Amino acid sequence: MPYVMPNRYLSTDHRDCIVQVPFNRPYMTGDEFRYMSEAQAGMHLSGDGAFSRRCHAWLETTIGCKKSLLTHSCTAALEMAALLLNLKSGDEVIMPSFTFVSTANAFVLRGGVPVFVDIRSDTLNIDERLIEAAITSRTRAICVVHYAGVACEMDAIMTIAEKHGICVIEDAAHAILSSYKGRMLGSIGHLSAFSFHETKNIISGEGGALLINDARFVERAEIVREKGTDRSRFFRGEVDKYSWVDIGSSYLPSELTAAFLYAQLQKSSFITQRRLAVWNHYRTWFEHLPSRMSRSITAPRVPKDCGHNGHMFYLLLPDSQSRSDFISALRRHKVQAVSHYLPLHSSVAGKRYGRSHGRLDVTDSVSDRLVRMPIWLGVESCMEAVLDAATFSVTDAMASSRERDSVELAHAGIVL
Repeated sequence: MPYVMPNRYLSTDHRDCIVQVPFNRPYMTGDEFRYMSEAQAGMHLSGDGAFSRRCHAWLETTIGCKKSLLTHSCTAALEMAALLLNLKSGDEVIMPSFTFVSTANAFVLRGGVPVFVDIRSDTLNIDERLIEAAITSRTRAICVVHYAGVACEMDAIMTIAEKHGICVIEDAAHAILSSYKGRMLGSIGHLSAFSFHETKNIISGEGGALLINDARFVERAEIVREKGTDRSRFFRGEVDKYSWVDIGSSYLPSELTAAFLYAQLQKSSFITQRRLAVWNHYRTWFEHLPSRMSRSITAPRVPKDCGHNGHMFYLLLPDSQSRSDFISALRRHKVQAVSHYLPLHSSVAGKRYGRSHGRLDVTDSVSDRLVRMPIWLGVESCMEAVLDAATFSVTDAMASSRERDSVELAHAGIVL
């Protein structure tokens, strides 16, 4: 059943709202500092203590992966994935261009070449129909990004990967507790990465996790994460002493970070349901916009086989100027909304280290037009004010757009 926002979270009095509605405000469950104090009292502050083990158990049970390993960021988890793939200079990894730089950077650091393909216009995820044509003899992996917590078309992608003998990495930074055909995201690809950055649903300030679904990577992942040593085996009593056995780095978070995270994981269902309630308020608002406005604007689309987590509600305005006008109008109403990724394929580093396969028209168009609305626990008390501001701002942006169109037509008439 859809989550219904209780009255105690809603306010019809705009005076209850803070002076400025920020795009994001980190949520605290109330147990974070208590658990951090417990970690301190236990005199184990470095990584892989009791709270790390609890987080690992939660992830393995809830997501359904074979092994989970906390990292100090999602970036670190992706870098570990690149190490586990044994990438060599010139090896290629297919991915979307509409993503955060870490998706590509992790593989470039190992000498890999990001191969950018376009995204779907409905979910803004990698277009699975374009992947196979981008595969070459150098292709080693496909890195998918579940944008806004909505799943990529994983059945088709896994079939392609199996056919060509390549791995699939899920960049599930947005996607904790999202699902695809009943399977949790993070449990489908050979390797997966979560983010617990303060802008995500479940947070630890900075933090991440590598999830391993292919058993052949488990033992080496522990070694890579522990600076290339078999220290984990030593602590389990499997070896008398640990030594340097492989390449690696220091990817563990501290126990203080793990303790903070565990408090969040325990309340993850509550947090997700609250975010979904806010997302649904935005969706209802959009569906009730006058048709003259909604015809020109696109809201998120969630395929029926996908269960999303309310990570993001975005709008696609008609063009980049309309987006700027909309964001500026919201700012005048004390609401902060923001754009998102600049395409990697058109960045300086993207041109230097990667290449594009085919045209990326959808990526370029979406990047120019997308705006993200505030979603955080507590924004419910300002929801009516935010939605009123959004209505006023859409009206202003559309009026400006029509005025520009009229000027362009007039100029065209003069030329003719």
